[in-house]
Amino acid sequence: MAKTLIYFDFVGNGSRRICMDLLAAAEKINNPALKDGVCCSRKELHSGFNTEITALKGGVLNPSARISGGSKVYALCINPASDDLTEIAGEFDYIVRVHDERIQPYDAENVSHIITEIHRAYDFDIILLPATYNGRAIAPRTAMQLKTGLTADVTDVGEGHLIRPAFDGKLLAGVANKEGIRPLMATIRPNVFKYTSGRGKNAELIDHCFAGFRQSRITFIESRAKPPSKDIRESRVLVSGGGGAAADFGKLDALAKALNGQVSAGRKLVDAGIADRAIQVGQSGKTVSPSLYIAIGIYGALQHVAGLKNARHIIAVNTDKYAPICSMADIVVEGDAVEFIEKLTGLLAHNK
Repeated sequence: MAKTLIYFDFVGNGSRRICMDLLAAAEKINNPALKDGVCCSRKELHSGFNTEITALKGGVLNPSARISGGSKVYALCINPASDDLTEIAGEFDYIVRVHDERIQPYDAENVSHIITEIHRAYDFDIILLPATYNGRAIAPRTAMQLKTGLTADVTDVGEGHLIRPAFDGKLLAGVANKEGIRPLMATIRPNVFKYTSGRGKNAELIDHCFAGFRQSRITFIESRAKPPSKDIRESRVLVSGGGGAAADFGKLDALAKALNGQVSAGRKLVDAGIADRAIQVGQSGKTVSPSLYIAIGIYGALQHVAGLKNARHIIAVNTDKYAPICSMADIVVEGDAVEFIEKLTGLLAHNK
């Protein structure tokens, strides 16, 4: 029976949801679904690492290797509030609690030592962390201490392989651990794997006393309140503009407001300086899961479409009805973007 450790990162908004989605990733790693993929001929095996990297053009690699099924899942919680433990107790087999007031949330050095110490005590097969700012700082330090490989920013799981974007989101790469090398370590991109609660577990609480504390080399100076803003990953409705809407991108705000949604953008508008990177959708931006995604003037390249895998309904507005985004849309509107925006905004205002 494999053992999986999930680091529960309490830093930032939506941290519980992000970390709970790691449970979905853990379940998929231990029980990967069979998928077909298109593999490039290029394969690299780096002698200094324990991972084999194979480039993918489109789908998910389907080799004969298999990650063993079945797992006991442990949650690592550092200085959690009692409410935090209550919320997750029904989802994990074990909760490892570390209470040490000397450990600060951003103290990546000590947190990585905690994970290493706990791994040496319990010998995990898989260690997963969220691909957040904090998780990305902790994971490589831990991998170095454990002398294992790290697959960063995982977005899918193939048969025996983890899938991540490569070459700035232009293609996907399948990464497989060398046989016999443990633990498998990965950071999981937020909002990609969707977890449905209700495992009905009764987690056993394990208190761990951290013995390897080191004085942090980070000094807290001050904190400043960040201006309130809503993350596009939290929005139920997104009105997204692509290259075909570059000249009229500002007009998307009215439609998004009428739908109680937010504006997002494709990579082309971000690279052109028209839209902020914080609202970019895609492999090199954010993976979103709205109930409604309106794609205006978006072609639908692989790196953009990969960010929409959990969108419930898609409306594509494009002058080219054969654009890739149209093949995955529920409704395709062939025509001018500005005319669509103005007519739909007017209709919504009239029906209020």
